[in-house]
Amino acid sequence: MTQMGVAVIGAGVVGRMRARTVAAESRTTLIAVADVDEARARAAVTGTGAQAVADYRQAISLPGVEAVIVSSPGHLHEPMVTAALDEGKHVLCEKPLGIDVPACRRMVEAASRARRTLAVGFNHRYYPAFKQLKNTIESGAIGDVDHVRAHAGHPGLHEFRAEWMYQQATSGGGAMMDIGIHLTDLVRFAVGGVTDVTGMCSNRIWNVPGSEDDAIVMMKTAAGIPVRYQATWSEWKGYRLSLEVYGSRGMVGAYYAPMMNLTVTSDKPGGRRTRRLNLHPRITLREKFRGWETTATIAFAEELSDFLALIAGSPSRIADGSAGLAAVAVAHASYESSSRGVTVKVEA
Repeated sequence: MTQMGVAVIGAGVVGRMRARTVAAESRTTLIAVADVDEARARAAVTGTGAQAVADYRQAISLPGVEAVIVSSPGHLHEPMVTAALDEGKHVLCEKPLGIDVPACRRMVEAASRARRTLAVGFNHRYYPAFKQLKNTIESGAIGDVDHVRAHAGHPGLHEFRAEWMYQQATSGGGAMMDIGIHLTDLVRFAVGGVTDVTGMCSNRIWNVPGSEDDAIVMMKTAAGIPVRYQATWSEWKGYRLSLEVYGSRGMVGAYYAPMMNLTVTSDKPGGRRTRRLNLHPRITLREKFRGWETTATIAFAEELSDFLALIAGSPSRIADGSAGLAAVAVAHASYESSSRGVTVKVEA
């Protein structure tokens, strides 16, 4: 692939990290960063030679821009993604793809009409613990998958940098659309698409209308695998993300933070067990002294590389637009299930 020009829309914390990743990648050139706060855009392009602009439409239209990374608040994704696709640009959009299912579906359809690539920033697919989990399942080491346990949480509203991140009108929902959307994607990535959900959601702690602070959901995959899932804003122990997959001959778990894996295998059900714990000590030490951003930046770099591969039609781990739509569909089906008290089919 020749050098690809990229514009980044949004110069918040993640947008600035994305811009640095683009500037550091040998196959991409950072053309521009757009933000309504032009001072933030200027800070994001310092030392890169890229332009800073206030209007995202201007960034999309600049000469040399072939791909766009959208890193803005969720309710702005659809107009920005659609504008880029309509101008023939490939798009990598931060999670969630949109704040509701119709918006996500329109973006996927726009990508299809434009014959351009649409991908979604589920960067946890690139965290070493979850890569190891996926590889272990595919190796057959735990046998046939039987069930899944999934949990994601953090201590709530004081973790957010801005109100739009947790207000339903701008975020699409609460814990499931926030930290839980990563977990939903990881479940789908590990064991396949979700077809049915039975959910119970509550917001008795933070009392944000339309934004649940706790969601407990039973899911079923297309292969009939049951998943016990929780996304919460009352994880008082701190940021936690865990995915455990149980099979006929063992289990594999992936955990963050800190990053670690647990694998238990046996030659037969009930047989003698072998236990392997991988603590990823270099990552834990690096994050202790240099922060979580170091791990996220490495994941963003791998994700950008896979975005280029997807554009080129090569095999890729990255989540495409359909995966982004499916994750949002699971969340909103869970909300419907909680409201109506019934099991709901996921319509992605």
